Amino acid sequence: MSGPSLAGRRVALLHPAWHSCGTYRVVVGQIEAYRALGAEVSPVAVSLDPGYVPERDWIWKSFREATPELDAGPRHFGGAPLHVVFSPDFLGRVLWPYLHGDQAVIRLGLTERARLSPGVEERDYDLVHCNHFFLMPVARRLAHGRAPILLDTHDLQTRQFDMMNEGMPWLRPRATYDSMLAQELEAMRGADLLLHLNAQEAEEFRRLLPEKRHALLYPPTPPAPTGPGGDDIVIVSSNNTANVESLIWFLREVAPKAPGIEVKIVGNVDAGVRSRASAEYAAYRNWFLGRVDDPGVIYAKARLALLPTISGTGLSIKTVEAMSSGLPLIATPQALRGLDAEAFELSNVTLADTAEAFAAALRAAAAGKREDSGRATSPTRAYYEKRFSLAAYRQGVAALAAPLLDGAPGGSL
Repeated sequence: MSGPSLAGRRVALLHPAWHSCGTYRVVVGQIEAYRALGAEVSPVAVSLDPGYVPERDWIWKSFREATPELDAGPRHFGGAPLHVVFSPDFLGRVLWPYLHGDQAVIRLGLTERARLSPGVEERDYDLVHCNHFFLMPVARRLAHGRAPILLDTHDLQTRQFDMMNEGMPWLRPRATYDSMLAQELEAMRGADLLLHLNAQEAEEFRRLLPEKRHALLYPPTPPAPTGPGGDDIVIVSSNNTANVESLIWFLREVAPKAPGIEVKIVGNVDAGVRSRASAEYAAYRNWFLGRVDDPGVIYAKARLALLPTISGTGLSIKTVEAMSSGLPLIATPQALRGLDAEAFELSNVTLADTAEAFAAALRAAAAGKREDSGRATSPTRAYYEKRFSLAAYRQGVAALAAPLLDGAPGGSL
């Protein structure tokens, strides 16, 4: 392998204790990339729920079972003890603002008080790779003021918080966008290099934090299988606000215009649809398969993947995964957000910006001839390999991390 190596370097890799989502799949790719470069990686999953302290093995059981990919090496945990929630300091400085909708303060407040697995905090690391600004309190503890911190921003989180707060019965006065953004930016200032997942995000953060070093590096996304193929038309989606809104739009506006076509909907998005659109969920109940351990199996047996995205910000990891499968795609332009102009010209992607256009494309694809061969060399697969493969990420992260480790000014991509 040519290029920089991180052989023997100790890397602490912090990530939220999430699974079945885009962030988790990015984290798996990060770990694989660092290990391929020869680094000794210590993943630390930090919970945002009080009570998830490392010593309570039973409380981590479901997370362990849902993340078997992390069993390939040592894994560590972190979380705030339950009793801190009842301390006067937490009640006044964290919980009270949160009752007014401050999504930033609750995340930072819990991670500041996180207890970590034994020995994790005492180790000397050469590099701390932190995912999401709200884990920066833990990152600073592990860096000990010596190790450089590389922060993966994962989109501008305050936008997500604003979406989460819509329709919530928070106390008045409600936390403002600007107050949450100020906390996000302040936490980010503690990092030595900011990594961004898409061009739009990189441009925005460069404007907000001009004094910091920035780099655009598309995330490593494990590839989906490119065959053997099958008859299924699939949607793969996790349970977040944007995904739920998009799927409800598809069920209400698109599906009725494509009668007789069955779609398999995979992922824990079913819970969100059931709670927010019970009539649509009931009408299409047999389409929902729920969470599966390996979404790749779904892509492997499919003939067509749908990306009916009408909401969300930043890069869509599920779009990248669908591209990696080499399947023909029907997508809204919103599904390709954060990608470059080439993505909008790929010959096996049909773009549809209205429900009528989406349904028409779906009817045409369902009536057309099934093509199982050629997925491994399709335009979308080639696009994925060039930008989102483990090899591409490995080369990029090595080029960015090496100057930090050598004490030189960080590079830029």
